[in-house]
Amino acid sequence: MGPGLERSVEEVQKIIQQLTAEISYKAVRFQAISNSGIHNENIKVLGPSQFLITVPLRGLTGYRESQVRHWRYYTVNGAKLLSSVRDPEELHQWLEVEQFSKSLQQWHEEDVNIEGDLVPAKVLIVFRELVEKSIVSCNLSSKVTVLESFSSVVRVAVETSESQVEVELVPAVEIPTCWPEKARWPRCLKRWPSQEKVQCIKSLGFDLLARSNYHWQLSFSRAEHILMEGLDEDGGCRMKCFRVMRQMKEDVWCAGNKPVITAYHLQTVLFWTCEKYPRTKDWRCFPEAFLRLIQKLHKCVSQHFLKHYFLKKHQSAAKVLPQPQVNPPAPLPTCGCCP
Repeated sequence: MGPGLERSVEEVQKIIQQLTAEISYKAVRFQAISNSGIHNENIKVLGPSQFLITVPLRGLTGYRESQVRHWRYYTVNGAKLLSSVRDPEELHQWLEVEQFSKSLQQWHEEDVNIEGDLVPAKVLIVFRELVEKSIVSCNLSSKVTVLESFSSVVRVAVETSESQVEVELVPAVEIPTCWPEKARWPRCLKRWPSQEKVQCIKSLGFDLLARSNYHWQLSFSRAEHILMEGLDEDGGCRMKCFRVMRQMKEDVWCAGNKPVITAYHLQTVLFWTCEKYPRTKDWRCFPEAFLRLIQKLHKCVSQHFLKHYFLKKHQSAAKVLPQPQVNPPAPLPTCGCCP
């Protein structure tokens, strides 16, 4: 991450921290994001001018998996339907307020709840109104603008000293107490990551994001953070490969503010490659390791297909990777550490 991007992250974080503090003051259900530097787990940098920030929800604790499947028969506005809403896809799920042993009374109210279901679209409507009011009450109108959207997603434009940045603000239910049944991870007989790290990751749980109408999207940001944090404990060059690949993506393959391939896609490619090549010696020679990583990326782009790392049947963030101008990787020159 270059100094310009670091400054943008710090400025955006400061502004959004102020904004969410005001939102939290107006509505206790929403929690302000912390101001903990550029490695804040609530902030995901998708591109130089494209951020995703999760806003934790308060008053939902003691989560447990639902044992019974309920079919829903309503619109987002609460009107009854003759046929059921489709079942959630692999990356999404229903969420009932009864799945929490403790919940604030506000989560039982009709502005977010239909027949016991917490509905993402309704949460987003409430949240969007709070964002608009808080921009005014915080005197941030010159720096923050709410962008129009065809869905309930809340996107804002933030003016920084470097450039204008687009930020998606996503309400999130943090569930640090268990691992979702849908995430059958790690796969059998895999040597990366270590069993100790797997247990650590699973103990940190997962999140549910309000990014669609009916279904909450599973997110594994804490798990991903831990995987990235200890990537080269064995002295390998995985992180160097990732940084160079990200720089190539930003400077050559997908230059611009809204890249078709994001840093999240590259991170997923890195995880799959680390799993396929778990040995320390596979990551000692940078040219070989980097070429291996680029070949995996090129294959995913060519096939328009990238599997989600934690969910077996689901493809990653963008269901189909668009085709950027990425030429097949040429052989790299050997170095002193190559055989």
